[in-house]
Amino acid sequence: MIIARSLSWPVLFIASALAITACNEVPLSYGDANSIIAVMSTEAWAEVQDDVYSALEPTVITVRAEKTFTVTYQEPGAAYWENLRRFRQMVVVGSRDDHWVQEVLEDAREPITENGIHQVYDVWSRGQTITLILMDQEWDRADLLPYLPRVNELLDGQFRRYAQNRMYMSGTDSALADTLSLRAGFSMMLPMVYRWQTRDSVYIFRNDNPDPSELIRQIGLTWITPASDELRQDRVVAWRNEMAEAHYTEPQLVVLEGLVERRVDLNGIPSYEFQSQWRNPPDRGWPAGGPLITRVVTCDSQDRTYLLDAWLYAPGKEKYEYMIQLETLLNTFKCL
Repeated sequence: MIIARSLSWPVLFIASALAITACNEVPLSYGDANSIIAVMSTEAWAEVQDDVYSALEPTVITVRAEKTFTVTYQEPGAAYWENLRRFRQMVVVGSRDDHWVQEVLEDAREPITENGIHQVYDVWSRGQTITLILMDQEWDRADLLPYLPRVNELLDGQFRRYAQNRMYMSGTDSALADTLSLRAGFSMMLPMVYRWQTRDSVYIFRNDNPDPSELIRQIGLTWITPASDELRQDRVVAWRNEMAEAHYTEPQLVVLEGLVERRVDLNGIPSYEFQSQWRNPPDRGWPAGGPLITRVVTCDSQDRTYLLDAWLYAPGKEKYEYMIQLETLLNTFKCL
């Protein structure tokens, strides 16, 4: 039996989860939304495992290179099969002759007649998504490779929607959006759990639930008039640092090493963005830091150039989901 990497992380959780499963019903799925159990024959896995890891575990930069998904291989019918097949997110590869594929096909809501990528739900547990890559009987590595980027795109898109839905579980603060429109000339669609405050032309939106020592999501926003199209990276970094020093709970400095710039379309307006990290200044006495997204957008109708700065503090936590949420909030910005 081939078990890639370590199975200890899911197995420790499984024992307690199974203990509360009712006897005569399909059990609930478990596992994180970005944890994937990969299922195929051991012979196939030995040939394609590096390709699967490369395609399904891409990294993003938060405070380090962080995998967007974590893949664990499981041999069908092996020692941990009864437990690991109940994970919420699975990628199953094989042909119609494979017994594990047959079980997936039997539970499909509509008959699956063609090879390729299909998603089937609640096969071995409730709340489960099976991403099936259906192949010919004599498939090999070359046959699988074209499907892997498409599977990653599919799963990443679904994970992004999951992160966005979780963010808005408290509801959308449409009243705040209306207030900002009338009072400040811009709007953003923030969740109800965000608190806000303003001083002069600086607005702070903050969610530090449940404990600010463990998790903070914050957006700072300000503008200059008249508008300017001449803001280079060094000036934007300085502007961001100035706002942080004057208006954030703790001063922050942008880390220039590894800073990534790009142009983004923000509701039809070409805008400048950089992603990097922030850190406390050295004289603060305790180290803190996290990822950030900073954008500059010029609204000609208002003769304003806005600075939007989203940052995260989440020590010891995976950060990809929270960065998706902050990016989504920035994308709701509109100047009126």
